Amino acid sequence: MASQRDVRNRISSVKNIQKITRAMEMVAGARLRRAEQRIEALRPYAGAIRRMTRQAARDAGAEASQLPLLTVHEQQTNVGLLLITGDRGLAGAFNSQVIRAGVSAASELSEEGLRSAWYATGRRGVSSLSFRGLELNGSYTGFADRPSYADARTVADDLMTGYVDGHLDRVEIIYNTYISPLTQHVTRETLLPISQATIAGEEGESEQEGETQGPRALVEYEPSPEEILRRLVPDYVEISIYRALVESAAGFYGAQMTAMRNASENAGELITTYTLQMNRARQAEITQEIMEVVAGAEGLS
Repeated sequence: MASQRDVRNRISSVKNIQKITRAMEMVAGARLRRAEQRIEALRPYAGAIRRMTRQAARDAGAEASQLPLLTVHEQQTNVGLLLITGDRGLAGAFNSQVIRAGVSAASELSEEGLRSAWYATGRRGVSSLSFRGLELNGSYTGFADRPSYADARTVADDLMTGYVDGHLDRVEIIYNTYISPLTQHVTRETLLPISQATIAGEEGESEQEGETQGPRALVEYEPSPEEILRRLVPDYVEISIYRALVESAAGFYGAQMTAMRNASENAGELITTYTLQMNRARQAEITQEIMEVVAGAEGLS
């Protein structure tokens, strides 16, 4: 059995760790509230861009298929996988579940005879993929905690260039969608080509984004819908990536806050266990001393 001094040192160490986890929980909670505000402000704009793109593509008709980002490659060989992770850890399974989903997606593509081209944001994703021996076509770090639109544009430019140049035949994005501080759902979506994009037209999405059902108003375009679509499509890709980055940032803070809260609670339970252990050790020492005194008294009598 450990001595009282050893147990007391363990209790002191656990209390120090508990102070750190509580502080990290408070910081993550404060940053989470700001991230939630960014999501609430961004979602209506992203939804409007999606509706505008869908309507312009619908009104452009057959001419829309002539745009490079709307053209489906007949022979598909390379599929770009963009994994969005965090720059830091201590957030439970937040980063690892995205990486596992990416590796699983690559295995599915390999069974179909397709090669995967890896792209990753966040130091955790970049380091994990590199550790697995996978070659990265694009790595982006340093902005996972608070991504800007310029960061999303940088990632989007590389992906769109790869698709237009024929180096990529399809682009998929894997990230954590923020639902609540306790729940982050791993989402896998097709980003390019936009005509097949998951985020371009899910069933029931129009109702969720406030688009009313029934007769649509007649829209007159100036310039032509083809020209508007040509200008709108890059913005569509950029805002889709930016929304994923913002969702992931909020999900990271929620996961970290939850993980640090659980760590603090576990530390409290461990302190209680060590305290009971120390009390038992003290009682055992007192009992031993009493027995020695009694034995000594009996020996003198």
